[in-house]
Amino acid sequence: MTKRDEAIIRPANDPAALSEAVAILRAGGLVGMPTETVYGLAADAARSEAVARIYAAKGRPRFNPLIAHVADIESAERLVHFGPLARRLAMAFWPGPLTLVLPKRADAPVSDLVTAGLDTLAIRIPAHPAAQALLRAFGGALAAPSANRSGHVSATTAAHVADDLGAAVGIVLDAGASPVGVESTILAVTDDDVVLLRAGGVARADIERVVGKPVAFAALDDPEAPVAPGQLASHYAPDAAVRLNAMAVLPGEALIAFGPALPAGAEQAAAIVNLSPRGDLVEAATRLFSALRELDGKAATIAVAPIPAVGLGEAIVDRLSRAAAPRT
Repeated sequence: MTKRDEAIIRPANDPAALSEAVAILRAGGLVGMPTETVYGLAADAARSEAVARIYAAKGRPRFNPLIAHVADIESAERLVHFGPLARRLAMAFWPGPLTLVLPKRADAPVSDLVTAGLDTLAIRIPAHPAAQALLRAFGGALAAPSANRSGHVSATTAAHVADDLGAAVGIVLDAGASPVGVESTILAVTDDDVVLLRAGGVARADIERVVGKPVAFAALDDPEAPVAPGQLASHYAPDAAVRLNAMAVLPGEALIAFGPALPAGAEQAAAIVNLSPRGDLVEAATRLFSALRELDGKAATIAVAPIPAVGLGEAIVDRLSRAAAPRT
């Protein structure tokens, strides 16, 4: 057992730790839950007082909806209505890093705080065995945004959760580094159409192959009324400023590199993390948030080398763009 900043970290594969986590959830507390995307801050989705603790711990605006995580498709069907297109996507990508925004059933046992008062619910079946074990042992839906301070860099290790949230989380189940490393792709699905709300762990091209047509990105019309998590302009941000598409490093900047060639002036960088020296976007995604955390505090500005916005690169560029956006 490890203690960091009063947050208890226990191995996710320890049966006693799993039992403790379930007891905390049933008492209305918070649990750091590993998933294949990032670590989530989990609470009983049916209890408003439990969900309110998520918002308080993160400092998250309450107009920003949450994702409900469930163990299987039968559990999902008790919460939302599936049309043929949504079901096809679910069969193709669940369990996995895809979130579907679907019409919520009137009798769904989900707090209005999870949906931010909307008549839709963002829902996902995670693939990570630790998340599956927790969901099945708990026996209900868990609301679980990323386990970090609101707007800050997402957590991809148990230590990140502890560093950001401390004693606000009852226990953190440690399953090592998140294997995908960026959040889930979010799609809004109607009877015969689908739009991309957030790029993530499932590439847009793979979704388009399933639906048989191009998938458009839906811009947020009202910044005060997001319809899914991760849509705020400033998000995933370190304390340092972030400068994108840097072809050269300025004196005193830290550097996030990508690929074998470094930008001009890299030798004068305060610190360097290369997301993937061989230019592998999958490897880069797994290292993105850890790199932002590692370089934060080592320089006032983090310069980021160009990264191609294809496949998982679309999600990486999206997160970096939000990290670089003006802070609110």
